[in-house]
Amino acid sequence: MNKKPTIIAEVKTKSPFGYVAEKSWDQLFEIANRIGDIISIHTDPRWGGSFDLIKKAKTFTDKPILAKGIHATDKDIEKAIKAGADFVLVVGRIPLVYADKCLIEPLTLEGLKIIPTAARAVWNSRDLDTGGMKKGTFEQARKIFSGWLCQASNIRTVSDIKEGADAVLVGTHLEMFTKSLRNL
Repeated sequence: MNKKPTIIAEVKTKSPFGYVAEKSWDQLFEIANRIGDIISIHTDPRWGGSFDLIKKAKTFTDKPILAKGIHATDKDIEKAIKAGADFVLVVGRIPLVYADKCLIEPLTLEGLKIIPTAARAVWNSRDLDTGGMKKGTFEQARKIFSGWLCQASNIRTVSDIKEGADAVLVGTHLEMFTKSLRNL
């Protein structure tokens, strides 16, 4: 690994794929705030999130906040920014507002090809429809996209970080990842 990637530490209490955290939102936030360069706060209730949690997070940290969710409309992006988010994850589309504050997550490798290289992109190894693995890999995504690229999902330890990742978004395995940081 040439350089230490930005760590985006996610506060996630549940997922629609059966994950339920053993720790509370506050306990997970404490861990995320300790290790993250950026704190990821869910806005989607399916992942235990809300826009109000962004406001809550802003009272406990000076670190940048990523509003994590699908954000299917530009109004959702505006709502996240108004709640205090510094960045907003947008899934499956190119936003028309706050493009400089958005991290864009395509659904497929083909979708990655249409993201401007000046944008920030996220390659999530998880298929958001099934919860399983996507067919495309981070390595394939990196070959397609030469700009800033974040690796997301299925990151348990620092050894799971792929060469070429500018950032990693760690959620489900936040505690295990935290323990492995001494190796980074």
